[in-house]
Amino acid sequence: MKIGITCYPTYGGSGVVATELGKELALRGHEVHFISYALPFRLSHYVENIFFHEVETSNYPLFEFSLYSLALASKMVEVATYENLDLMHVHYAIPHATSAYLAKQILKEKRDIKIITTLHGTDITLVGLEPSFLHLVKFSIEQSDGVTTVSRYLKEKTLTNYSIKKDIEVIPNFIDSGYFKPEQACLFRKRIAPNGEKILIHVSNFRVVKRVADTLHILKQVQKDVNAKLVLVGDGPDRSECERLARELDLGQSVIFLGKQEALVEILNAADLFLIPSQSESFGLSALEAMACGLPVIASSVGGLPELVRHNETGFIAEIGDIDRMARYAVDLLTNDKKYKLFSNNARGRAVNEFDKSLIIPRYESYYTKVLGLEQN
Repeated sequence: MKIGITCYPTYGGSGVVATELGKELALRGHEVHFISYALPFRLSHYVENIFFHEVETSNYPLFEFSLYSLALASKMVEVATYENLDLMHVHYAIPHATSAYLAKQILKEKRDIKIITTLHGTDITLVGLEPSFLHLVKFSIEQSDGVTTVSRYLKEKTLTNYSIKKDIEVIPNFIDSGYFKPEQACLFRKRIAPNGEKILIHVSNFRVVKRVADTLHILKQVQKDVNAKLVLVGDGPDRSECERLARELDLGQSVIFLGKQEALVEILNAADLFLIPSQSESFGLSALEAMACGLPVIASSVGGLPELVRHNETGFIAEIGDIDRMARYAVDLLTNDKKYKLFSNNARGRAVNEFDKSLIIPRYESYYTKVLGLEQN
């Protein structure tokens, strides 16, 4: 198949999933064309069968605001026409699904290009609910030839919030378990924990919904019983506040802010537990990556996290903001080697057996075939 993919090319989960999906599809022989305003950051190396088309926007003085959605639609038409695409797969509803719909209408007299929209989370639960976007998002979803979500939770939120009757396919996020895997020799751990400290880790974009500050309060509680440190990976609006809070809680050198990082496997393998205390989480890709590296996960009971983390098996689930309980769960695992090893093995096993790319990519291929009407009876 010839597949166009549009996503945000930044560090967000939707862009990561879209890019990794494109790479895997290309390795399986499909021709993949990425259409975006910048090269997705996970496309840092050449991959055969992958092509990139940059969307350029006009800076004409009359336009006070960028017309990216229109420029994107125009580029979609161009690429679909000259590369003879079979379908467009857009990730994150705003504005990608709307641009794809416009492109489809421009092309309809010449061909019927199919549009698949994958919903990732805040495009439905936050941004899409804004009054200025609500009707647009609903229309774009209903006009897509196929719609997928990354969790059952997000499917139900979409159907409920937008009163949509359209069938939605749940295809969860995935990982390469051959890349995200446990590694024994870890020099990074020796540097950050020279005295054998236990390491808690959190990875996110430091937005308010991630409740990153909770991880610092959890560390403070854990330190009453265990010699521990906290590694924070990522950057965003709440980072400065978390740095201030670390000083206020007198955590000193116990909290390590690494900022944005690409060497996640090495960093995750330096840790013992993964913390994800979010107040909203459609799936929890960062938690899945940690599980694949053998880290038990302590998560809040929101969104798609309970679909990923099995309570008292691969980690623990607690209510939003229940710092005391999360800290007790952490101490429980960090002070019981036998239990920790069991949870670690369970986390790795669940990631490999339920969410490996070899299991999920064929589901996307099958869905493409269904939308294109190529299913064999």
